Amino acid sequence: MAASLATAAAARFVAGEASPGPATAAGAGKKVGVRLPCARRRRWPSGVRCGGARSEPGGVLREEAEAEEGGRFVGWFREAWPYIRGHRGSTFVVVISGEVVAGPHLDGILQDISLLHGLGIKFVLVPGTHVQIDKLLAERGKKAKYAGRYRITDSDSLEAAMEAAGRVRLTIEAKLSPGPPMLNLRRHGVNGRWHEIADNVASGNFLGAKGKNCKQDLKIFGTTVPGVALFDRFASKSVGILMRRGVVGGLDYGFTGEVKKIDVSRIRERLDRDSIVVVSNMGYSSSGEVLNCNTYEVATACALAIEADKLICIVDGQIFDEHGRVNRFMSIEEADMLIRTRAKQSEIAANYVKVVGEEDINHVRDLALKQDTELGLNGWDHGNGYTASFRNGVGFNNGNGLSGEQGFAIGGEERLSRSNGYLSELAAAAYVCHGGVQRVHIIDGTVGGSLLLELFTRDGVGTMIARDMYEGTRMAREEDLSGIRKIIRPLEESGVLVRRTDKELIEALPSFVVVERDGSIIACAALFPFPEDKSGEVAAIAVSEECRGQGQGDKLLDYIEKKALSLGLEKIFLLTTRTADWFVRRGFKECSIEFLPVVRRKRIDLSRGSKYYMKRLQLAEIGNLAVNNFAMR
Repeated sequence: MAASLATAAAARFVAGEASPGPATAAGAGKKVGVRLPCARRRRWPSGVRCGGARSEPGGVLREEAEAEEGGRFVGWFREAWPYIRGHRGSTFVVVISGEVVAGPHLDGILQDISLLHGLGIKFVLVPGTHVQIDKLLAERGKKAKYAGRYRITDSDSLEAAMEAAGRVRLTIEAKLSPGPPMLNLRRHGVNGRWHEIADNVASGNFLGAKGKNCKQDLKIFGTTVPGVALFDRFASKSVGILMRRGVVGGLDYGFTGEVKKIDVSRIRERLDRDSIVVVSNMGYSSSGEVLNCNTYEVATACALAIEADKLICIVDGQIFDEHGRVNRFMSIEEADMLIRTRAKQSEIAANYVKVVGEEDINHVRDLALKQDTELGLNGWDHGNGYTASFRNGVGFNNGNGLSGEQGFAIGGEERLSRSNGYLSELAAAAYVCHGGVQRVHIIDGTVGGSLLLELFTRDGVGTMIARDMYEGTRMAREEDLSGIRKIIRPLEESGVLVRRTDKELIEALPSFVVVERDGSIIACAALFPFPEDKSGEVAAIAVSEECRGQGQGDKLLDYIEKKALSLGLEKIFLLTTRTADWFVRRGFKECSIEFLPVVRRKRIDLSRGSKYYMKRLQLAEIGNLAVNNFAMR
């Protein structure tokens, strides 16, 4: 309970909530600026205060309030410290959706990026511009035209795209360049280093062909600016190769470009100089034409080419499950399966399947399960099966030949209408995970401090897609004993679980599966197989109090079912006194004691009055949890 209160306090602090007080409906959903509580200056009503206590309205002493506030700050900072160290030196590609760029929340996001850059994180920013482009076209009496995932960029659209890109770039540079306020630093003394803490921003022409310069001028805020000065500010050499999308299916895409290659060394050179790199969706071809590229195609191509540690998608909403809870974590397998089920109704999902590979992931999962039987099901290595390798300048080799895709484009009417929710962003996330990026985060940029909360708290506030099959799920080890005991003890005391002595728990340890997060055991379960009956007993499913309600129990049960299948079991059963409803909703049906293995029946304590439930396992059912319980909103 103390841990959950600390986490809640930390979340309130990072989000900039007033400390602490009753939440009001009127304040819900509003963006709140991020501010460190301890930075608030003390103001006494008059004179110099040397002693005595002065009460604030409501009877709370000022000193007590400040001590409490300071304690929260210290607690949050200590909680965040492992993440600060862990992220230092990492490279994050951040794509900011056009809706967020055009909205009122961009300033706060850039402020947080500046903060994180100061903590040693390297950033490549790819801002979206489609909202501004469509607005400029509408103001000029023109209509935006899309075909599938791409914009049809005619001459009017190209002019609007160039203006929007220049405006967004200048805005981002202006917001990032000042650095933190100097006034807050003066109490630490006059130091020349304080004047050197502004962020360096590199936003040259990071998409184009070698040896060519664009001569086309650009009009921004009514002023004509030479194209070379805007798009090739830092060097005459480009860092990528573009080409026209051309005519596809009889449709001419005009000045719409596709990314063919990223010059990794030039981007890394800017990052190594401690610059925040801003990559525009505008570039030029080898013939000197200015081309308009898809923002997500640029971002995903950059993330794969520079081998980024993370791709972060900042959008204007969240991904929820069917219960209305934010879906905090999805394995690449779960995301892949969900996207494939939508391939018939979504062009973006269909393109994902085409690029990554047609092979049904269930087949590869079955092979992986057989391989992992000998390893104790410690998780699946994508290198043993379902991996689409990426090569910069070549594309994906998905087993059916080279795709030629350098990045993954999402957009068009499907994305604008949100007819499939955030499925398009999820497809881009799974695409780069297949290519080697370990983590992708989809976060709601309209929530104040969401980037900090996602990176510096254990559970985050967005949706993380990971190459790890299950988040820290593995077979238990002897050193996990105390963590397992801590989780199951409250349930034993309440009668939900059968009490086990330490000796019994140690003997059963080889049958336990645990979920480890940041060095702590947050959930556990056990599977006791009865091979002669081709059945297994599920026992001791338990989740730590602060992690309940996040789907950890479902993930554990899904994992246990996969393990049972890998052992050749056809059914699983359990004994329960108080949690029957939870298991019934997950496919278990009540049965009589005669259906249990004879060996197990002899050891049942009939005085507990337990009910017996059984579930028959079918290959087709495994993994459906992610599809059936997933809602895009």
